[in-house]
Amino acid sequence: MELWSKLRNLDAYPKVNEDFYSRTLSGGLITILSSLAILLLFFSEIRLYLYSATESKLTVDTSRGERLHINFDITFPALPCTLVAVDTMDVSGEQHYDIKHDVTKTRIDNLGNAIESRKDRVGAPKIERPLQKHGGRLEHNEVYCGSCYGSEETDDQCCNSCDDVRDAYQKKGWAITNVELIDQCKREGFVQRYRDERGEGCNIRGFVNVNKVAGNFHFAPGKNFGQPFNFLADLLNVQPETYNISHKINKLSFGEEFPGVVNPLDGVEWMLDNSNALAGMYQYFVKVVPTIYTDIRGRKIYSNQFSVTEHFREAIGYPKPPTGVYFFYEFSPIKVDFTEENTSLLHFLTNICAIVGGIFTVAGIIDSFVYHGHRAIKKKMELGKLG
Repeated sequence: MELWSKLRNLDAYPKVNEDFYSRTLSGGLITILSSLAILLLFFSEIRLYLYSATESKLTVDTSRGERLHINFDITFPALPCTLVAVDTMDVSGEQHYDIKHDVTKTRIDNLGNAIESRKDRVGAPKIERPLQKHGGRLEHNEVYCGSCYGSEETDDQCCNSCDDVRDAYQKKGWAITNVELIDQCKREGFVQRYRDERGEGCNIRGFVNVNKVAGNFHFAPGKNFGQPFNFLADLLNVQPETYNISHKINKLSFGEEFPGVVNPLDGVEWMLDNSNALAGMYQYFVKVVPTIYTDIRGRKIYSNQFSVTEHFREAIGYPKPPTGVYFFYEFSPIKVDFTEENTSLLHFLTNICAIVGGIFTVAGIIDSFVYHGHRAIKKKMELGKLG
């Protein structure tokens, strides 16, 4: 019995006889309001507990030798598909001109409707008996080997398409000026294609893989592997540097998409009337931030975020800037790690206790002020001290 008595003396919650309770209207209102606040915060905490939260931290990017995957979808309403070339180059010296693999071009009319969609280097017509490297026509059971017109690197090199000839010329640093005399280009309707697509636009989409170093990729009109088409002025009666480079960026991202990513250039457009087209270089300066996103299951997504500024450089003075849309990118040395995490049960219970106890205590303090304030005012009124 003595032990139970000692335990009873440790009770931190002494009970008050109901005869000593004094219930008030203000206390009832405060109780209702505090109960509503407790319920609101309780359900808010339940939602945070059931759904994962994303934690972020910054670390130094120590990765080396990686490749960057750049996805793009850009529409040029006033440039024919045959004139739009995708080039890349970086500070390490790696250069790729007129990239065609993993790139799809869609011809569009002046109203923006699709005319034809195809991958580059696809769709050349099949021609009977093309010109052979030795100067004669392809004979029965003879393997086709077209001439490279002096740009061969080896004696057994063959150029079986107009693009093969253009590739060989580019490696030599030569510009094609006699395209109508090249059998491969002539039979593929290379020149006629330019004439047929005049006045059209182009949607170009796909991806390029580049070194993870500073560099640029660009969409340049009127170029062939970095060399201007000298014959375009005669064929189309227009100079390459005066093409309208109006464009709309439907999609541009660096790496794989992850939840919550914002690509600031999606939907951006820069449009000019053909009569007011300015010659020059439209430049986007992109700061790429390496990002790793880890979902709740532990799956990692290696991607990037980026910020961008833009500038138009008009073709005035000398030397004149090349016409085109250029994206100059460089990498931040800081990497962002996003991690999805669920709130622990102990953290959830702690927050619930803090909510209930905190609101109950604050409500009690408010009720005490209201109750004692009301009593003091009432007492003064009874004593006639309030006029």
